[in-house]
Amino acid sequence: MHAIILTGGKQYRVTEGDTLFIEKLDVEAGDKITFDQVLAIIDGDDITVGAPTVANATVAAEVVKNGKGKKVRIFKYNPKKGYRKRQGHRQPYTKVTIGAIKA
Repeated sequence: MHAIILTGGKQYRVTEGDTLFIEKLDVEAGDKITFDQVLAIIDGDDITVGAPTVANATVAAEVVKNGKGKKVRIFKYNPKKGYRKRQGHRQPYTKVTIGAIKA
């Protein structure tokens, strides 16, 4: 059984036991969360598509950890002008493990 969920402005296709890196949520490691914005449920050949979400469908998950991704280096410059700017960014994430899909 698969589900398509919406979190952090992105859509994810998940199954039970999957591990995802999603946009940072305000939860601690070990907490249980539920995603109630389920856009579709795929069970073999049976597909249920919501308009916009499937009614009474939830996906349970457990938070593994919160962290930051690898550093992305930003370097801007204008040639012959003496303008150079160096910057770095690490995107925060929440790592979750998908539990039960309830349709």
